[in-house]
Amino acid sequence: MYTIITENDESQWDDDTGVLYHFPKRYLEHLQPGTNVIYYKGKLKNKAYSEKRLSKAPHYFALAKIEKVYPDKESTKGDYLATVAGYVPFKNPVIAKTDSGYFEVIPENKKSNYWRDGVRVINKSIYDSITALQPASNVSQSAAISVPDSTNDINYELESGIEGQVKSRYITTYERNPKLRRQAIAIHGCSCKACGFNFGDVYGEYAEGYIHIHHVQPVSELGGPKEVDPESDLVPLCANCHSVVHRKKGSTLSLSQLINMIKHPSNQ
Repeated sequence: MYTIITENDESQWDDDTGVLYHFPKRYLEHLQPGTNVIYYKGKLKNKAYSEKRLSKAPHYFALAKIEKVYPDKESTKGDYLATVAGYVPFKNPVIAKTDSGYFEVIPENKKSNYWRDGVRVINKSIYDSITALQPASNVSQSAAISVPDSTNDINYELESGIEGQVKSRYITTYERNPKLRRQAIAIHGCSCKACGFNFGDVYGEYAEGYIHIHHVQPVSELGGPKEVDPESDLVPLCANCHSVVHRKKGSTLSLSQLINMIKHPSNQ
């Protein structure tokens, strides 16, 4: 399946370019796992965003693939969140309208409101015609997603494993990856999976969204870098629980062990 996804400069949707795509349930059938997507921006309406765009005109600016789709737990309208994989930003914009017309085929019954749809299904031919204008030399295949790392105030010396081994550092790399962190929070929320503590609930807006993200597999078992699934491999833990999980360098507590400690502290 091939789809255009719109990401506006100003929007009610909590999109995170190349990381998460937030959308209403009416688009669910068009954004299934494995769907190839092309990012689109409409006409520039606020000059404050000029420097963050490739063009002032409506244009396509990246390609990616929908990885997994989850219900938005914070939504009262049944909205969804999709994790995004393989994000490849274009170095040059592909303007939506050429001298010969639009890339997208506009049905007769949608000529007056076609561009109102934030998600639009296209065929492979249209997908290929857009991406063909970004040859290998013009596509930032190795470009890192520009996402600020909001986790630099968290102590990431929380890890287990044998001292001195290179693999003892893998967990730090995974947990500090801004993309994986944001996806894990979108999937699991910001409350500690062990004790339920939520920084925002206790400290208010100042601490809203603050949480540690823990890799559930012990470092000693990784054996080397691996692809991390933010749904099954990462969980949010408060600072206290995260510290206890990694208290002993030679071992990492499982989530179930940690929860059992909280429920039955006298048995430990």
